[in-house]
Amino acid sequence: MDLNQPGIYLHWSIINISVANLGVILIMLVIFGLALVLPFPRYKAEEATQIIQDAKIADENDNNKMWTARVRRLFLKFLPPDKLLPDHQPAYVSSWIYIFGVATLAALGIVIISGLALAIEGPDWWHTNLLGHFFNSVHLWSVELFMAFMVIHLWGKFWMAAWRGKRTLTWITGVVAFLASIIQCFTGYLSQQNFDSQWIATNGKDAINSTGMGGFFNLMNFGQMLLWHTVIIPIGLIALVGGHILLVRIRGVSHPITLEKMHTKEEKKYLEKSYAAEWKGPSIRYDILKEGVLATIIVFILTILLAGLFSSPDLPPLTIAAWANKAPGDFMSTAASELAGTSETATYGPPYNNGTSNVQGIGLSWQRIAGVHEPINTAKTFVLSPLAKIAPTNPYLANALMEYENASPSQQQVWNKSYQNIVSQVTFVNGTPIVPLANDGPIPSLINTELTLARSGALDADLLAQQPFFGTNYTKPLMFIEDGSYFASIARQQNLSGDQWGVMNETGRYPGQPWLWLYTLWYQIPGISSSSNIDLIAIYLTGLGTLVLLAVPFLPGLRDIPYIIPIHRLIWRRWNKSKLKSPKI
Repeated sequence: MDLNQPGIYLHWSIINISVANLGVILIMLVIFGLALVLPFPRYKAEEATQIIQDAKIADENDNNKMWTARVRRLFLKFLPPDKLLPDHQPAYVSSWIYIFGVATLAALGIVIISGLALAIEGPDWWHTNLLGHFFNSVHLWSVELFMAFMVIHLWGKFWMAAWRGKRTLTWITGVVAFLASIIQCFTGYLSQQNFDSQWIATNGKDAINSTGMGGFFNLMNFGQMLLWHTVIIPIGLIALVGGHILLVRIRGVSHPITLEKMHTKEEKKYLEKSYAAEWKGPSIRYDILKEGVLATIIVFILTILLAGLFSSPDLPPLTIAAWANKAPGDFMSTAASELAGTSETATYGPPYNNGTSNVQGIGLSWQRIAGVHEPINTAKTFVLSPLAKIAPTNPYLANALMEYENASPSQQQVWNKSYQNIVSQVTFVNGTPIVPLANDGPIPSLINTELTLARSGALDADLLAQQPFFGTNYTKPLMFIEDGSYFASIARQQNLSGDQWGVMNETGRYPGQPWLWLYTLWYQIPGISSSSNIDLIAIYLTGLGTLVLLAVPFLPGLRDIPYIIPIHRLIWRRWNKSKLKSPKI
């Protein structure tokens, strides 16, 4: 099936969402609902085995004082073998909701393996090789499954109030792992080197720049984002997931919410103590390794089917050469604004220059504090410097450059203003630009040569060649391209712009990143969306929402929602209906 065609979008009030994204969300809701109501087949209670007591280490030759012995005793105290690799689990674990934790891990394993395959062959492999594109498709759909399963797992744990019984840290590590996964996915999109990654990078930079981090976490530096995606974030994510699993094994899965009402402080204290106590009630057989293997096989088959059926998007990136050939008038107008210092980049502000047009701050401007770290002088970087490199072989251009650079700033300003007033009237005869006469001095010669340079691809190469080492930092060519209108027109056609919930979307009819809805939401709300500080506001509000999610166990009212809306009764309905009783402490 070919999904590389215009997407289908639905609009309600301030919401604009693709049918593909809506389909993913609806499927997740259906799966969540089915997991709540479908009967669970493995429900056979038997007497629980006695938990292994703390290991007793013989005191031979004073070995018990060794660091190794102490660490071993501590490990065995919290994670005896039957906790680390259990063969039984509490009888109340009788819902499909519990499956999504191991399904998330299975999908993560496939994400890592497919990512390793892509890393071995290099970042260009999947663009030029059919097998590489298939591995990229496997990587994409395993990521979609990983995030979907993780969100469903998070939903389930919220309605279980799974932070009860001294399991707060388990909840926090799970939420932090979810946030790390979002950043991991985001840098993955930035590492694709296609149109979608270009657009996300150029738009996302404004939010990062507003925090003052733009010079240190540069979304348009492909090499930097690739290393974050393949090395830095995965290390942290795997550590978080591992810690989360160990906490689950140490504390055990959360007990069913009692149906009895507790009013006094003593009763509530007793209840919390019972939630934290070791489960000593009925148990069921549980083969954790078998469950993990079966989950991996099922998720692997599902991933292969999705990859084989739907492939993955790869709209080619926009180059300066393609722009100059397809929209030469827009290119010339943009180049003239770069030379005159009136473009968005020229007046942007930190981290590129000392302009003010895109500086954001609410009481305090982190952007100004961070200062200029990616200096760009648009006239020199985008026009004069590239032309100067070919001037020795072009006497006509050399004379035009000399005339412009030797002119006074006021004279240059007159020429630039005159040319900008008439460049929109340019016509083309056999591809040659014809601009009406004006008092613009040597500028027509400069811009015409710049167009020729751009059409040949030499300008793309020059802007990357200005780097001292590897050409992986696309900041300069992307900033130049973004200043034109052609780039935005393509993005608009693909429903990628901000007022189209663009950061959530993908080119064509592919599902994108629906888990970024909270960040994208603020760009749709009237009043906020028109603010000159919208990017910083979106960062602050998204950060606040993140802190609220982390602090759910501590926030009265929010942590009580699972009690007020008792979806947990569906999760534990068979347990609640059974004659088995929770043990007393």
